[in-house]
Amino acid sequence: MRIVVTGSLAFDYIMDFPGYFKDHMLMEKQHMLSVSFLVDSMKRLRGGVAGNIAYNLALLGERPLMVGTVGQDFRDYRTWLESHGIDTSGLVEIPHEFTASCFINTDRANNQIVAFYPGAMSYDHQISLVDLGLTNQDLVLISPTTPEAIERYALECQQLGIPYIFDPGKQSPRLDAEHIQVGLKGAKVFIGNDYEFGMMARKLEMSEADLFASVPLTVVTRGEAGSQIYVDGRLAAEIPTAPVREVVDPTGAGDAYLAGLALGIAHDLPIETTGRIAALAATFAIEERGCQEHSYSREAFAERYRSAFGEELPALAAFAAAV
Repeated sequence: MRIVVTGSLAFDYIMDFPGYFKDHMLMEKQHMLSVSFLVDSMKRLRGGVAGNIAYNLALLGERPLMVGTVGQDFRDYRTWLESHGIDTSGLVEIPHEFTASCFINTDRANNQIVAFYPGAMSYDHQISLVDLGLTNQDLVLISPTTPEAIERYALECQQLGIPYIFDPGKQSPRLDAEHIQVGLKGAKVFIGNDYEFGMMARKLEMSEADLFASVPLTVVTRGEAGSQIYVDGRLAAEIPTAPVREVVDPTGAGDAYLAGLALGIAHDLPIETTGRIAALAATFAIEERGCQEHSYSREAFAERYRSAFGEELPALAAFAAAV
C-alpha cells in the first residue's frame, strides 16, 4: 500500500527578540501602531504539515508520495525530501510564487508576533489526484491546506474508491459545515485534537459522540493525556504518551503522530500497536527544535518502543524491508 500525503509545505522563519514586546508598544497609541524589532537570531526551518508527515513516515521506513504546490524557492527543500527517499513527483512548482512561509518572532516572555504568507499553497486546489494512478490499495492523507483543496481531494478519493485519513487540523476554524461533511463522508479515519472535535461538532450541530461514530475509525489526541481511538463510535483503545527525555518544541508532535498512525493503518496493524507507534513518533519529534530536525534508526525506535511500553514491536518486520 502506497501512502500519499497531501497538504501544506512551508518554510518557518524563527526569530528571537532579546527584550519584551510590551516595552516597545504604547498602549494609548494602538490606533497608529508602527514598531520594529531588532532580533538576535533567525533560522529557516523546513515545515508545513505535509512535509512534516512525509519526513516522519520516511524515518519509519515508508516512501510516501507527496502531492501539493510549492514555490520557486523550493529546490533545497525538495532535495532534502528526496534524500530521505520521499517521492516528490506530485509536487508542482508555481514559478511566480514563493513557498508558503511563516514568520515567527518570539520575545523573552514567549509572546509571539506571527505573519503567514500562503504563497504557492493558494494553488493547491488546482492539483488533482485523478491523474496519479492511485487505486483502492493506496492510502491518502488529507491534511491541512486550503479548504477548496481539502474538499477536492476528499471528493476525488470518494470518486476513485481510495481510502483516506481526514485530518483538517489547524484548518478546522476555516472549514464550514459543508466542507467537514464532505471530508467525513468517505473517510476511513478521522483525526483531530479534543478542541478541534469540539469545534467541528458545534459547526455540524451534533454531539461529539455522534461525530466519533460518523467514521469507522476516529482518533482524538489530547496532548499530555495521550490519545483515544474509537471504532464505530465505541472507545476501543486508550493510548498513553511515550516518556519524553526533554520537551524542546511541541510544534511537530501532531504531524509525527499522524505519520505513525498512517503507517499502522497502511500495514493493518492492531489498534493498540498503531497508537503506540504514533505516540512514540510524536515523542521523538518534540525532543528537537523544528519539525524535521529529529532522526532515529529503526533499531533505536524499536528499543525505545520496548522501553516505553514494556513489549516488543511485533510489527517491525512488516515495514523493515522498506528501510
